[in-house]
Amino acid sequence: MTSNSSSIDPAVPLPTGEYEVFLSFRGPDVRKSFVDCLYSYLVRSKIRTFRDEEELRKGDTIAHSLVQAITESKIYIPILSESYASSKWCLQELAKMVECWKSGGGAKGQHIIIPALYFMNPREVRHPDSGPYKESFEQHNLKHDPETILEWKGALQEVGKMKGWTVKDSVR
Repeated sequence: MTSNSSSIDPAVPLPTGEYEVFLSFRGPDVRKSFVDCLYSYLVRSKIRTFRDEEELRKGDTIAHSLVQAITESKIYIPILSESYASSKWCLQELAKMVECWKSGGGAKGQHIIIPALYFMNPREVRHPDSGPYKESFEQHNLKHDPETILEWKGALQEVGKMKGWTVKDSVR
């Protein structure tokens, strides 16, 4: 793993919401391996962590409770796997994270994004029109308006430029 260049500034207070960390991931890829290990570690460390249960999702737009959890969290950890972009929910979450990060002043603001690249490299994330995300976006283009697609691609491109963690083996 390579560590993130942005550190948490102790002078910046954590949001007063229910969560400190928001995990975003495509369930089938990583839920029973990497995410379970990361979530357990964060909880044992007394860090209030939001982990979405995909089966609770209903409707086409991101739920108010998810928006609130993202907005009130200090740290975002999107776990970018090969099928992350196949989920409109993951892309909506990521777009909201980037929006909050930008409105808070970026890396020195109120929100921090620490991408975890799960068998991905930053170039694949920055270029969603090729590589593992190409087919997912071909499908999204059939169902979603061009503005939404551009927003999702822009969020991936922004996060792909950030330093984060590259996960090469499963966590023990």
